[in-house]
Amino acid sequence: MNKSTLALAVAVGVLAQQASAAGFIEDSKATLGLRNFYINTDNRDGATKAAGAQNKNEEWGQGFDLRFISGYTQGTVGFGIDAIGLLGVRLDSGGGTNGATATSYGGTVFPSKSNGEAVDNFSSLGLTAKAKVSQTELKLGTLQPKNPVIVTNDGRLLPQTWQGGQITSGEIKDLTLVGGQIEAVKGRNSSNNEQLSIGGANSPTATGRDSNKFIYAGGDYKITKDLTAQYYYGNLEDFYKQHFLGLVHNWAIGPGVLKSDFRYFNSRDDGANGHNSSYFTTGDYGTNNAGTIITKGKVDNNLYSGLFLYTVAGHTFGGGYQVSNGDSDFPWLNQGDGSSNYTITDMQIQKFGRAGERTWQARYSYDFAKVGLPGATAGIVYLRGDDIDTSGKVGDTTPQKTVNGTGRSEWERDLTVAYVVQSGPLKNLGFMWKNAMWRNDIPGQRDQDENRLILSYSIPLL
Repeated sequence: MNKSTLALAVAVGVLAQQASAAGFIEDSKATLGLRNFYINTDNRDGATKAAGAQNKNEEWGQGFDLRFISGYTQGTVGFGIDAIGLLGVRLDSGGGTNGATATSYGGTVFPSKSNGEAVDNFSSLGLTAKAKVSQTELKLGTLQPKNPVIVTNDGRLLPQTWQGGQITSGEIKDLTLVGGQIEAVKGRNSSNNEQLSIGGANSPTATGRDSNKFIYAGGDYKITKDLTAQYYYGNLEDFYKQHFLGLVHNWAIGPGVLKSDFRYFNSRDDGANGHNSSYFTTGDYGTNNAGTIITKGKVDNNLYSGLFLYTVAGHTFGGGYQVSNGDSDFPWLNQGDGSSNYTITDMQIQKFGRAGERTWQARYSYDFAKVGLPGATAGIVYLRGDDIDTSGKVGDTTPQKTVNGTGRSEWERDLTVAYVVQSGPLKNLGFMWKNAMWRNDIPGQRDQDENRLILSYSIPLL
């Protein structure tokens, strides 16, 4: 039994003796979230098309997300417990085009059987014991953290969950502090807890690539009502150490508000990643003395970005720029089964954080409440990344893009249209269409077009 499981069992035992205390039941909430999710990915011919690779990935399923959030027992120390039950039911897996391969954790949406077919359903249960003293809260068990160094992914049928402990404190005015340790993760297409890894070392067929310890700490300080400063630190044992600095400012200009969001990540190797190839990550490493192309190495990345958004009368206009410096791609917690990071370029298909990459973006969105249709929104984002450093494919004779060259590029266009019913018997019923197009000249990558259709509904139970 690991430390988190033991602590959770002890906390649940204490809670069982006090569950009848006022506040535990009165402040409890329960909701059932329903999500009908369809995804279709068209893998077009690009720099490489592996033999037997699927041209189309397609899956459709119904997800159930049942959550119970208790209140706290009375007293100096209040106790509580949260629970999350997840169930995904397969409606269609595209006749075998579920995206599963021998080196993947499953299909696009569902886990896979040993023969590669999608399972009929998958489920999991997570429990979280919690205690609160004043404005400080401790949680042990199933977590869904979201901060600059660890981000929970919720981009498929069911959300990602983590196992560990976290403490959050708001004792000091205008300062929120967070710290925690993660030991395992359950992917969005899995019922099993896995250990932790990063890109380049995250193949399920690899050995010696995992870590069961990610520690993080940091805080947000509200300098003024319009200016917030952030610092966070994350360390995935035997993989990388990461420092983050952020500054967010809102400035009223004329009839609208300009939001400025500046972010900086400094990421370096830790432990085995500095010398053991089983732990290496992806990037541009040239060739060795024998002329062999080297595509992996230790973590070495600095990432700078700035995003500016101006909102006025329902319109939001935005633009941003990001630079990824160093020998490696930008690292984040990534088990190879779908993940998110805290960059301004984390898009529907790609992340735009490759070694050497310079990315600019433009975006626009509109809230139709301004014209009498509340709940309706639409938006579009375009990104282009250039100057990518990557080891080329043997035989690639494209001018200025030779083996171990620079100058590779990629672009993506994302379109989102959504509507949530605001009143009546269908209140909270949501419809969303997400369409993305990605093009590139990166060796080993194929162009993609993707559509997602999402129907969601939330039912309050308590």
